[in-house]
Amino acid sequence: MADRLDEYRSKRNARRTPEPVPGERPRPTDRKRFVIQQHHARSLHWDVRLERDGVLVSFAVPRGLPRDRGHNHLAKHTEDHPLEYLEFSGEIPAGEYGGGRMTIHDRGSYEADKWRDDEIGVTFHGDRTSGRYVFFRTGGQDWMVRRMDPPEPGWETMPDALAPMLPTRVSGLPADDQDWGYELRWAGRRTLTAVSGGRVRLTDADGVDVTSWYPELRALGPALAPVEALLDGEIVTFAGGRIAPELLDRRKAPRDSGAARRMAERTPVQLLVYDLLWLEGRTTVELLRYTERRELLDGLGLTGDNWQTPPFFPGGGEFALDAARAQGLGGVVAKRLDSPYLPGRRSRLWLDIRDRHFDSKD
Repeated sequence: MADRLDEYRSKRNARRTPEPVPGERPRPTDRKRFVIQQHHARSLHWDVRLERDGVLVSFAVPRGLPRDRGHNHLAKHTEDHPLEYLEFSGEIPAGEYGGGRMTIHDRGSYEADKWRDDEIGVTFHGDRTSGRYVFFRTGGQDWMVRRMDPPEPGWETMPDALAPMLPTRVSGLPADDQDWGYELRWAGRRTLTAVSGGRVRLTDADGVDVTSWYPELRALGPALAPVEALLDGEIVTFAGGRIAPELLDRRKAPRDSGAARRMAERTPVQLLVYDLLWLEGRTTVELLRYTERRELLDGLGLTGDNWQTPPFFPGGGEFALDAARAQGLGGVVAKRLDSPYLPGRRSRLWLDIRDRHFDSKD
């Protein structure tokens, strides 16, 4: 009988990788354990491994296991792994097979109700993963995985399309200053950012997909993974130490990825995220107040070379206006601290307050 770890060993050099590379043949077990590893290799994916007959039957799932029944996810069948991989996490050196950081996302036990060459049905019992899933072959090593159980109680699917909430233009700061939070008025490209399965999708205020226009923002997906969220904010461009909204238009980039990269190098952008509309299967738009959404948003720790969460100033309208003037910005946006998020609506719960010095230029 062939050694089921031969392919695994042939792809690895035990002197160069911290991965377990056992020399002996695997011995069958009667246990049914699983591990899911988040693997930051050439592209982010999740490795799902199922203990069977002394090895871990393995699938690379680029977007992770689906959380509801509405989406099937690609699953690539890979070589069997040794049982020692149930505990493995670490950095596989660059240049080695599977090079990159690997962490344990979840582990536990499973039950198998079907195990055929073309279809595997399992029920997971883990800390973060539970429910029945079916892996089914679509051709060669390509499989798909589908969730068969209903989503977990309270789960809501991330909206496919959502129009941003808009402020009402006013002439001055509100009198009840302590009831408002103030953000700088960036005058960038208003953008909703959907992060799911380590991937990013950017949609502007008109519903146009602009993901390919800003390739430097794709790294936000792996940075935030495994968290899934829908974010509201603006993309701004800096040039010569100033905000340069005239450089944001990259409509020619989608047809030529090389052009997109060259344009990104010339005009680096920042995604400024200031609201949170959906997080891990829960909508936040009408149920949470502005201050509560901001608290959850701050908890995500969105800090990177091309993205950040800018501060807001609770009860500090004059201070915020002074900060806007110091940065050469056109004013501030005031948001009531108890404001829900009203998709697609212009509301007096948010106020667009222009600095008169810049108003004639805007």
